Amino acid sequence: MRIVSLCPSLTELVFDLGLGADLVAITKYCIYPADGVAAIETVGGTKDPDVERIVALAPDVVLVNEEENRREDAEALEAAGLCLANSFPKTARDTAAMVRDYGRVLEVPERAEAIATDIEARTTAVEQRAAARGATRSFLYLIWRKPWMACGTDTFPSALLEQAGGQNALAGDQRRFPDLDAAAIAALDPDLVLLSSEPFPFEAKHAEELAEATGLPVERFRLVDGEDLSWHGSRTPRGVDYAEEALWD
Repeated sequence: MRIVSLCPSLTELVFDLGLGADLVAITKYCIYPADGVAAIETVGGTKDPDVERIVALAPDVVLVNEEENRREDAEALEAAGLCLANSFPKTARDTAAMVRDYGRVLEVPERAEAIATDIEARTTAVEQRAAARGATRSFLYLIWRKPWMACGTDTFPSALLEQAGGQNALAGDQRRFPDLDAAAIAALDPDLVLLSSEPFPFEAKHAEELAEATGLPVERFRLVDGEDLSWHGSRTPRGVDYAEEALWD
């Protein structure tokens, strides 16, 4: 099977399903596994793929994600007669279902089932521990600087953190990725402000900057791994557990 993946987390999933050798093209942002992707042709980025080149490669399937990829590119690929496998999981259990779907599409259902079952088992365990804990911890998950941008409740990172006993400080805000100024962050007064490593690479100096700007104690600011908290697929089992650690450890 000839596969093109236009989403980094889906590229990683293809490798973990044992199909890395079937990938004929990926994006320049597909970086895992490093030794595997190094030999694969890149066809642009997630938002600007080379549609003509992808069509010329004649893949059996193109893996896309509604959030990572643009609709117009997906439509152009479909118009050229290519088969697309789309995805847009917003929760861990959505991700388990997505993995099973890709297992069927890529004809490796048993391998996909193992990953999906692991996601579901870990999710249930984290939810049970959260229920037993009884307490909740409010959080704000920042992904960008200038302006400060956060993940709303209708996002994958928020869902992972909420199932672990977190409460998004933006509950009630209908925006998926709202811009916030320092005064707004201070008014939300979250127990934790989680600073993601991607897409903006937050560092310790940004925690100090935010603490000074908002007046919140610097101890409330915590650097977290954005890949584990936002890459849906074979990384999700680790992400489910990591979300709990980010909130409570």
